[in-house]
Amino acid sequence: SALLASAWDSQSDVLATTGGLVGIIAARMGYPIADSIAAIIIAIFIFRVGIEIFKDGMFKMVDHACPQETVDQIHQVILDQEGVEGVDLLRTRKFGSRAYVDVEISADGSQSLVDAHSIAERVHHAIETSFPQVKHCMVHVNPKRK
Repeated sequence: SALLASAWDSQSDVLATTGGLVGIIAARMGYPIADSIAAIIIAIFIFRVGIEIFKDGMFKMVDHACPQETVDQIHQVILDQEGVEGVDLLRTRKFGSRAYVDVEISADGSQSLVDAHSIAERVHHAIETSFPQVKHCMVHVNPKRK
């Protein structure tokens, strides 16, 4: 975001300088309104750049869900794990370049707590290894309802 802001700032400087120079030259050549028009165009451009930088920064600071394609891929990775009988809930959040995953899975309700925990650990590991952008994954195991 800082690099993008710096690039926009450099581009704004070039365009503002060029626009200002054209406006001054045109005003000197007998078109006094040209300087004011150039100033308005430059102000609009700088305002637009500021809005774009603001939107980009806000988008990265506010949680939002991962793209549906990624959610579908995560869902499939979960179902591929041994012992998982279903996905009851899958929520994702992106914050900046990182993703957070909350998942509730169904497993055989007659198995031991140790076995259920082992399934949860496998799911957790599979998600974090298959999706490097996932910073944290929370897995909850529900007994399969018959």
